[in-house]
Amino acid sequence: MGRHSKKLMVVEAVKDWVINGRVKPGERIYSEYELSKLFDVSRHTVRLAIGELVDDGWLYREPGVGTFCGEPFASKKGKNRTNGKNIGVMTTYISDYITPSIIRGMESYLTDRGYSLTVVCTENDHAKERLCIRNLLDLKMDGLILEPTKSSQFNPNMDYYLELEERNIPYVMINQFYSQLSPFHLIMDDVKGGYIAAEHLIQLGHERILGIFNSDDLQGVHRMKGFLQAMRTGKLPIVPELVVTFTTEQFNDDFEERLLNTLTNKKNTPTAIVCYNDLVAAAVQKVLQKLNLCIPEDVSLISFDDSSLAESAEIRLTTIAHPKSRMGIDAAKSIIAAVEGNERDLSLEPPIIYEPALIIRSTTDVVKKNRSAVS
Repeated sequence: MGRHSKKLMVVEAVKDWVINGRVKPGERIYSEYELSKLFDVSRHTVRLAIGELVDDGWLYREPGVGTFCGEPFASKKGKNRTNGKNIGVMTTYISDYITPSIIRGMESYLTDRGYSLTVVCTENDHAKERLCIRNLLDLKMDGLILEPTKSSQFNPNMDYYLELEERNIPYVMINQFYSQLSPFHLIMDDVKGGYIAAEHLIQLGHERILGIFNSDDLQGVHRMKGFLQAMRTGKLPIVPELVVTFTTEQFNDDFEERLLNTLTNKKNTPTAIVCYNDLVAAAVQKVLQKLNLCIPEDVSLISFDDSSLAESAEIRLTTIAHPKSRMGIDAAKSIIAAVEGNERDLSLEPPIIYEPALIIRSTTDVVKKNRSAVS
């Protein structure tokens, strides 16, 4: 076994200890000497593994004292529990895109009413989600606002969500929800949003429309469903090569290469593209630039969320607006009502569903019938 494989073995073992509660936040872990004996590896290999775990937030060092289990993925807004009135917030991502706007909405409502906010981040990973929920349970939150991880898949952390119910800790879900749990949730009507996006392009005369959707969350699945409904309503052929799905991992790894292959297929060159969100649209714009294709002269582009990327881009994106801070405020109102309403059962209440709104900017235009294929 090579040094890299040995280091990975140590890293994964320590992560497993943390996730399964063998070591808890703040507890000291084994020394480098003890770990090297335990795993039969060199002190240098252990040092490399510990360094990686510290960098990623799984552990932290106290000089002259030792190495301790950390609280990964928690923002600095989170504090070790104060006395009462604590709301935990779990998101898939925290530092960019639309999440800060959602959190600001929550924070404005919660802090005005004397509640503190603890924010944790799963990075859209089930193992990290498990750790995040356990940390929030340990911090004894009064209520939780949760953004699910990979909501179109079966979630291996159902036992933790059921534990929330057993402990009578109210929670709401935002953007997505786990259908197995039937929780109270706040979402945009993504099926309608997907329909509106495709319908806009069809009305502009586009017939060869490429749809790109995330397949591991319900937002992507629902947006694709609406896209396909609009194509059928418009009596346009649904070409398999022009419906592209990707997972979170694929978007990080080989998304641009896959897209290049799709766009250089001369048989089904699209005149317009519906993107899962503004992040995907930004990646698509890079690929179109590589192919010397202009937006919207050669290819029209529409996306979702109306993030800062939509307005700050060189070409301002046509997009479907996300409620953002409105959703944050409504989620905060709902969780406080549940916390202060004693026996109020949120799961019996109807979800809040926001109507999608089309914002037309510079990236969509009528189809050019004589547009040349990608060279």
